[in-house]
Amino acid sequence: MIDKLDAALRFNQEALDLRARRQDVLASNIANADTPNYKARDFDFGSELQRALATGTAAAGTTLATTSARHLHGNAALATDADLQYRLPTQSSIDGNTVEMNTERTAFAENAVHYETELTVTTSKIKSLLAAMQQ
Repeated sequence: MIDKLDAALRFNQEALDLRARRQDVLASNIANADTPNYKARDFDFGSELQRALATGTAAAGTTLATTSARHLHGNAALATDADLQYRLPTQSSIDGNTVEMNTERTAFAENAVHYETELTVTTSKIKSLLAAMQQ
């Protein structure tokens, strides 16, 4: 029974995790807009979602180091930068910073809207599963 619930919500979980991760990356870009030589980073949401669904988790192949068998296994998806790519600027800057605020703000707002939409869809799906279980 739990496996069926997990399978029903797996796509939504992976999409929300990746949206939250992308929001962190975009926020980091915005926060470093005035940092000399900072390179703006981002990742392709679609390909990362496909990879996460194919491998079973957004953090496939990445594990946290533990010093005891009793330690909890964390979600290492936020700890890896291997899949982040540098964003190519449309206009160069004197200090070497590649953050373009208009691009970052637009991507941040768009990602926030997609996150909220996915959250609404997930909430609706959970409510319909609960209603089905109670009957």
